[in-house]
Amino acid sequence: MLPLLCVFVLGIVDFSRALYVAEVVRNLSGEGSSLASRGNPLTDTINTVVADAGADLNMAANGCVIVSSVALATATTYVITAQAKSSPCNNASSKLGCIPPPSSCTSQTTTLPSSVEAVISSNPNYTAYVTEVYYNFIPVTPIGAFLKNNNLLPTQLYSGAYY
Repeated sequence: MLPLLCVFVLGIVDFSRALYVAEVVRNLSGEGSSLASRGNPLTDTINTVVADAGADLNMAANGCVIVSSVALATATTYVITAQAKSSPCNNASSKLGCIPPPSSCTSQTTTLPSSVEAVISSNPNYTAYVTEVYYNFIPVTPIGAFLKNNNLLPTQLYSGAYY
């Protein structure tokens, strides 16, 4: 009975930690977009988001922050006008798109949620700021590692916020 209880408790520890990290990632993306929309330079926004994550998340080693500005190019086309990434980004790329270069980036047009498109199209001079936060979740117990390997815990957490 005791071994079963230990397995259950250790599973709860990592599951609870995954929920906590997901909430922190969600809050970091919102704070990043809020900072950028108030005129903070994109690189300063990234540095603030990474610092706000704290030592328990260690975004410098396990995460990535991408901040983009998006504007209306034509009546129905939205383009990324600026973009910055934290370093290292562990091969994460923006779900919005990119700005050339790199050579893998062929277009800076992007698709946004309809609510964000509505705000930008009603204000042609408006720039939307998007912060994307990726985090590679690492369990702290052997039971958590087992759950992660069997796809019962996330391997990578993602959140994006638009302001």
